[in-house]
Amino acid sequence: MSPASTGASTTMDAVATVPAPSAPATPSAGSRSSSDSRMAPGGPGYRRMSFALFLAGVATFALLYSTQALLPLISGEFGVAASDASWTVAAATGGLALFVLPMSALSERYGRRTVMTGSLAVAVGLGLLVPFAPSLGALVVLRGLQGAALAGLPASATAYLAEEVRPRALVTAIGLFVAGNSVGGMSGRVITGWVAQEWGWRVAVAVIGVVAVVCAVAFRLLLPAPRHFTPGSLRPRVLARTVRDHLADPLLRRLYAIGALFMTVFGGVYTVIGYRLTGAPFSLPQGIVGSIFLVYLVGTVSASTAGRLVGRLGRRGALYLAGGTTATGLLVSLADSLPLVLLGLVLITAGFFAGHAVASSAVGKTATTGRAQASALYQSAYYIGSSAGSTVGATAFHAGGWAGTVGVGVLAVAGVVAITVLGSRAARRQPPAAAH
Repeated sequence: MSPASTGASTTMDAVATVPAPSAPATPSAGSRSSSDSRMAPGGPGYRRMSFALFLAGVATFALLYSTQALLPLISGEFGVAASDASWTVAAATGGLALFVLPMSALSERYGRRTVMTGSLAVAVGLGLLVPFAPSLGALVVLRGLQGAALAGLPASATAYLAEEVRPRALVTAIGLFVAGNSVGGMSGRVITGWVAQEWGWRVAVAVIGVVAVVCAVAFRLLLPAPRHFTPGSLRPRVLARTVRDHLADPLLRRLYAIGALFMTVFGGVYTVIGYRLTGAPFSLPQGIVGSIFLVYLVGTVSASTAGRLVGRLGRRGALYLAGGTTATGLLVSLADSLPLVLLGLVLITAGFFAGHAVASSAVGKTATTGRAQASALYQSAYYIGSSAGSTVGATAFHAGGWAGTVGVGVLAVAGVVAITVLGSRAARRQPPAAAH
């Protein structure tokens, strides 16, 4: 998942991880379609399934980032710096990063719907406890457990779709799940911003918890029972060997690092931006700051055009463009002018989503076996980057203001460029048949 909070990677990785169906030798295309019992648009259960997974996406990402727009208020109540409050975000994304791979293995044994239902139930239960956290430490622990529970969604949702939906309808079905990711990530921040302005951060987080309860109950009632799932055995040695093989692949390692570095920029910027905009010289109210997250819509557009960018510029050319756009946005955001800060956020968001989409889709293309695990490793690296960005970006802000956070972001973008250059050199050294 995911996007993440973005959704872009979920779409592209999921499509890439679906094994191509073996076509019968004799029947016509029409007879193949009529005999396929999987769901398709207009068919039984398809709308229920699509809406159920949309709601699961909304709940997942609304919960995951529920405190991000509220960090200045959390700092104020507990009397802590931005670097300390940022752990309420980093703990959640870090928990998801650590558990997405184990959850993917559990879904192979116990079923996609079972793991998704259990994950949402635990995460929602923890979400109802978050508003009553008596201390920052308790809040961070609850958020870490919540992130670990939510790891079952990205680990299982795309596999469920791959098994239960006809291949021609798969992109559309995953697109609706991704839309739920994006809507949840964006609306969770916007809603909490406006609610917190009137009633405080605890009420705002409680509202997100109630919304997530409604989404989780509707998800379980609507999602059709799986008909094509075949349980597998939990074989740690096989999983470990697959993971080891992926980590031994130089291109996959580069793609994982690129995803983590892009998310370091994004996590740092959006964790700290509330502090900057609520302070001088802008002094914006909490509701307006929460609405800043509507700029995520720009990322939806840039992610959807990533495929065309790769077609015109190649994968590395698209990564250079994404990195350059992100770096330009970081530098523009240094100005003490609200329109320029907003322009900077637009450029950062567009560059991040495009780069993330390019890297995540390349993972599915590169991994010829164990694609689900390859995608899970990318998601793990991605959320590790989110946690790192939240903590390091906030620490830099505490030490050097917004310029410190921008400095961390520029270094991360420089890392993306350096890794891409290394990839270009490696590709030139390989014979055409061996190059990825």
